[in-house]
Amino acid sequence: MLALALLGGVAAGLGCRQTHAQDAADTIALDTISVAGLSRQAETAYGPVVGYRATRSATGTKTDTALRDLAQTVNVVPREVLVDRQETRLADALFNVSNVQPGGTLQGRSDTFIIRGFRTQTYAIDGVFMNQASNFYPVQRDLADVERIEVLKGPASVLYGRGDPGGVINIVTRQPSLVPTADASIQGGSFGFRRVQGSVSGPVPGVDGLAARLSFASQGDSTFRDLAGRENSRFFVAPAITWNPSPDTRVSFIGEFTRQDTAYDEGLIARNGRVPLDDIARFYGTPFSNYNANANFGTLKIEHDVNEHLMLRQVLNAQGGSFDVFAARAVGLSANGLLVNRRTSGVNSTYAAVDSQTELVAKFDWLGLRHTALVGVEYFNGYRRAYTTQGPLASVSFANPVPGLAPPGTLAFLNDIKQKNELTGLYAQDQIDLGYGLQLLLGIRYDTGTQFYFSRTATSRTVPPDQELSGLSPRVGLIYRVADPLALYASYTTSFKPQTDNVLGVSNPPPETGEQVEVGTRFDFSPDLSLTASVFDITRNNVSVTDPVNTGFSIITGQQRSKGVEADLAGTILPGWKIIGGVGYTDARVARDTTFPVGNRLGGAPLFSGSVWTTYQVEDGFWRGLGLGVGVTYVGSRFGDISNTYKVGAYTRVDAAVFYDLNEHARFSLNLRNLTDARYIEQPFNPVNNLPGAPFSVLATITAKL
Repeated sequence: MLALALLGGVAAGLGCRQTHAQDAADTIALDTISVAGLSRQAETAYGPVVGYRATRSATGTKTDTALRDLAQTVNVVPREVLVDRQETRLADALFNVSNVQPGGTLQGRSDTFIIRGFRTQTYAIDGVFMNQASNFYPVQRDLADVERIEVLKGPASVLYGRGDPGGVINIVTRQPSLVPTADASIQGGSFGFRRVQGSVSGPVPGVDGLAARLSFASQGDSTFRDLAGRENSRFFVAPAITWNPSPDTRVSFIGEFTRQDTAYDEGLIARNGRVPLDDIARFYGTPFSNYNANANFGTLKIEHDVNEHLMLRQVLNAQGGSFDVFAARAVGLSANGLLVNRRTSGVNSTYAAVDSQTELVAKFDWLGLRHTALVGVEYFNGYRRAYTTQGPLASVSFANPVPGLAPPGTLAFLNDIKQKNELTGLYAQDQIDLGYGLQLLLGIRYDTGTQFYFSRTATSRTVPPDQELSGLSPRVGLIYRVADPLALYASYTTSFKPQTDNVLGVSNPPPETGEQVEVGTRFDFSPDLSLTASVFDITRNNVSVTDPVNTGFSIITGQQRSKGVEADLAGTILPGWKIIGGVGYTDARVARDTTFPVGNRLGGAPLFSGSVWTTYQVEDGFWRGLGLGVGVTYVGSRFGDISNTYKVGAYTRVDAAVFYDLNEHARFSLNLRNLTDARYIEQPFNPVNNLPGAPFSVLATITAKL
């Protein structure tokens, strides 16, 4: 019915146009929902970006702020980049950001990332963290309804409460529009990949100011891996509405529903300190190795302008999901290294959570200084339960595994994890214009609550008491606009995060904390081309890492430290010529520990990495609409685990694209990936979980737009 209403709204509104005025002179604006066509002057933190260069973001302040007025690095990947590259994975999209690497798919289940040397296993959608009561989001993120992907580098607990010190990935979704729009794509590519996606938006007939959008995607992928006849599939649908019942009130809702059915794929296995790449399709699982998951949420946001200086905001989010695993899992190699020892594993996990954010944003002058103040309270209540069983399974040859020979063994109880987090966070932030080109950012947050964490085993049935949690997260930043094109900044930020990993035999592990010092600059080469560069130093305490003995669990270690430098460039060089990319150096090591040697490099974190993607599209003449793109990604060598027992080599990947806009309503594109057919490990996770990068592949796409 929603789809029919949307299509009806599109048909009824083909001749309708509405404009939306905005004061472009303000560098910090109260939040608005854009419901009309986009121009450079009309860009907001929540809407589309013209080209490859964004100018505003709300990820770093929760207010619609110019990127040049942020005292912390925020990198933005606009939707136009995703379309030109025809990205279907969040991991591929984030290769466009410096010092961000894919950190492993958790056996094909989900996305994890290494940001400034530290692993993060969750992300936010429209400013709300997903699945905070668990240690990872149970599905791989679909990009069908993504407007922009933003990465806030470094700790951000002053705004988000729980979070990893490396940074926050915030996905901004596509908003409905009163201007009728629709787009659809059909894709087909190497290794049996096929996908259809679309999005339709427009006014809902009969209700003034009400607009709706429906985005959807469905894909199947046999992959280049030999998955014993299994195929990976995902289905995604996302309805969204916005409603302006009055000029001062805005209401929006976004829902997402994802179903994923994939093979349980641990990738390749390390031997003798490296991961052999002679056969990147090699699979150590079985035909019964499967993973099935669903993840669903809904977010309601209501904003009301009391007057031109004061805005009230209420955000309510409810989410829940589950996953089931029945699979073969590698546990190590035999003494001679010729066999892979395995076990049968079964997991049933469910989660549910609610999140409420009540905020006040005020703009006022006091003591001769201009202020943009944010005051808020967040309440979070999340629960998860994971029931795990395991049994014997025959070993398989390391060099020539035969997936279908071994039946599953009888499963026995391993552990039953029950966890509940209930936290209340009080936070305040003030962006102060000091004059003379100086701006001061002050923020503080206090989280308090309880955590129940019980990992029941066959020998441990004593239920622990609730653990009291509290954390103070200060933040301070200073921005100096030397001139219109140049801004310098420095900041100190902190993080606080309750433990959610599976720590075997440990109840109520201590929370993790982090702090960062960062100095950086933003420089506009032109109104459409910007450079961001920074130097950072992050310290992380009470870190949870993969247990080197029981690889399905984690242990709490001491202190880790990451120091580095990075630079990102985005925008238009000349008419039709766009570029996005970054380079980074990160030295992430164990600083203090009783389990791992001090000085060990952190798993999955390269010293050097970088990428660049550039396109040129002919704007006039006979070849108008023809576009060419080329990209190069370099990732240095990495240790696969914190024990530094094995290492994966550096690699360089070259991609290209040819696309042609037949007119403003249709495009054909051909994307070529890994042109040199390089063999490499893209995502190391632990000695028995290492995902190889895909070989040379081709993806053809036909896109139609209203």
